[in-house]
Amino acid sequence: MVFERQKEAFFGSVPSGNSKQLVAASGSQYSCEVGSAKFYGLCAFGGLLSCGLTHTAVVPLDLVKCRIQVDSAKYKSLANGFRVSVKEGGMKALSLGWAPTLLGYSMQGVGKFGFYEAFKNLYSGLMGEENTYLYRTSMYLAASASAEFFADIFLCPMESVKVRIQTTPGWSQTLREGAPRIWAEEGVNGFYKGLAPLWARQIPYTMMKFACFERTVEVLYKYVVPKPRSDCSKGEQLVVTFIAGYIAGVFCAIVSHPADSIVSKLNANPGGGVSSAAKELGLAGLWKGLGPRIIMIGTLTALQWFIYDSVKVAFRLPRPPPPEMPESLKRKLAASQA
Repeated sequence: MVFERQKEAFFGSVPSGNSKQLVAASGSQYSCEVGSAKFYGLCAFGGLLSCGLTHTAVVPLDLVKCRIQVDSAKYKSLANGFRVSVKEGGMKALSLGWAPTLLGYSMQGVGKFGFYEAFKNLYSGLMGEENTYLYRTSMYLAASASAEFFADIFLCPMESVKVRIQTTPGWSQTLREGAPRIWAEEGVNGFYKGLAPLWARQIPYTMMKFACFERTVEVLYKYVVPKPRSDCSKGEQLVVTFIAGYIAGVFCAIVSHPADSIVSKLNANPGGGVSSAAKELGLAGLWKGLGPRIIMIGTLTALQWFIYDSVKVAFRLPRPPPPEMPESLKRKLAASQA
């Protein structure tokens, strides 16, 4: 039932004769239906790959960004941060924290993308096709916020280990040393003390990431791409996905940066709290490292959407086109204007 509602919301109502053709076409074109266990499982797998691989690939940039946020007097800029880090620890130092990054963000990707699809499907079914179209931005925001709430619970323990490895001089330099050390010294709280600021960083970030992406795709196909999406090749569609992802990523970085600075400061100073970290950083300090983060998050978000959409293409998952006004709403609009 939910799948039928979502199909109507995306494709509009169709005559009964065409409905059979649509079902037959989708049956041969897609490997599963929206809302099936296989669909959600493969979406979660796509999220695992997209988040785990991309975050691990930019560990050197992330390391320097975190160090700028925690000690801006020592790491004055992106270029200076790379020079100082390499001078002190060699090229190997730029890979510090890769293991908790890979594990943590892979787990987060499962929740972020897999749960987003589930919540979007759930909320769409509850709202009905007309309200889904009219209030789709609100639906994207609610679904992504709901998904990220759980995704951050998966991420937080590894994020705590990662930041300490990258920003605390003399601390453990591997996951197998760092995780047991936090457990022994601080218990469970050591892994989850940064959860609240992580939510403050990641939930607005993810809301922007998904809502901005979804609406940017609509705008690109409506005003930029010279032909309908149905006439575009899979490669052309993935290019649109990448561009929309990068645009969304820039806004994501700006919205979530102050909370990201607090998370870095908190994990680098185990005894501090959120308010003390914010006070110590000050207004200017909250925005330190924004430039590197825009580069990192813009690239990350574009690649994540590209990888995620590629997984959908590879496994022949349903990829609905930009939503169109349902026929029932068109009739109501025409009647009101008559």
